[in-house]
Amino acid sequence: MSKTILIVGAGPTGLTAAVELARFGHQVTIIEKRPGTSQLSRAVGILPASMQILHASGVADRIRQEAVRISAIALYHEAKEITRIPFGRSADGHDTILGLPQDRTEAHLSDALNAMGVSVSYGTPLEAFRQDERSVTASFGGTQAKFDYLLGADGVRSPVRQILGLPFDGFDIPGKWSIADVETSEWLEPTVFRRFLIPGGNVVVVAPMAPTRFRVISSTEDALASLPVKMPVEKLRRSAAFTLSVRQTPQYGKGRVYLAGDAAHCHSPAGGRGMNLGIADAADFAERLTAGTLAEYSAVRHAVGKKTIAFSEDRRRNVMSDSPWRRTLMETGIRIVGRVPPIAHKFAERFTREL
Repeated sequence: MSKTILIVGAGPTGLTAAVELARFGHQVTIIEKRPGTSQLSRAVGILPASMQILHASGVADRIRQEAVRISAIALYHEAKEITRIPFGRSADGHDTILGLPQDRTEAHLSDALNAMGVSVSYGTPLEAFRQDERSVTASFGGTQAKFDYLLGADGVRSPVRQILGLPFDGFDIPGKWSIADVETSEWLEPTVFRRFLIPGGNVVVVAPMAPTRFRVISSTEDALASLPVKMPVEKLRRSAAFTLSVRQTPQYGKGRVYLAGDAAHCHSPAGGRGMNLGIADAADFAERLTAGTLAEYSAVRHAVGKKTIAFSEDRRRNVMSDSPWRRTLMETGIRIVGRVPPIAHKFAERFTREL
């Protein structure tokens, strides 16, 4: 039976929910407080599990035509390469990570949604909502409308979560992190994901997003300055410093109002699960609403989110240890992984699969 759903937030999570719900025959309204589509890219890597989710709508095929297929991960001690682990054994690349700027992922999702007759209402913040046992009445854009359900996919500062009065338990990671989105045609091996261990227990990563576009992420305040090898930057699209938080709400909804993506959880970029976890939340919400099992959504997704946060924190703490012996032990382990093909294959599988 078709339901009416209001989705608050038009990032990858909200757009995926809208696409999947519309594909299942539900009536979707999606609003976004931004005045227009984003030109920025927070997330980069798209995991095989996310591509499986996006296959039925045709979005996966469009992404695959544009995205960079990550061929390997190279691990460095400062400027020296320690080891290299190849990704993706299949000829069609269905078992590897794809690199694509988040704004392009959103564009492909929006195109699919538009083809279903649904468009995002930009410049339309949520003002308020109230609910009873049968419906949710929401105010937005100077109007008021009634829906069967509301999904908050509105980010870490989620107004939906705040109106529900749900806590966002967790902590801020000490210190500042930074990013830089750069364009360069002279970066060698543009399909290789690189992670550099640098002094002070810090790390800097270079992730391909397009043939000549890369995301540099660092646990320092200046991503480009912390890079131990020279990157000839031709254009700097964006640079910023920020604080990382590790948080999760204890329940992913209340009554007829639910949460997905960063509105329900956030963690460090270690492991590259953030956007992918939100896409999985969105797809699960759409499937459960359609199947009539929405009551199970909160418990199931909370468990997956908790496991993902633990995975990401374990990786972050290991990589960012400033203990000389622990770093030596980790680097020795990394070398062994790279030199033994079966172990390297298992590492690649673990890195690319959804938890």
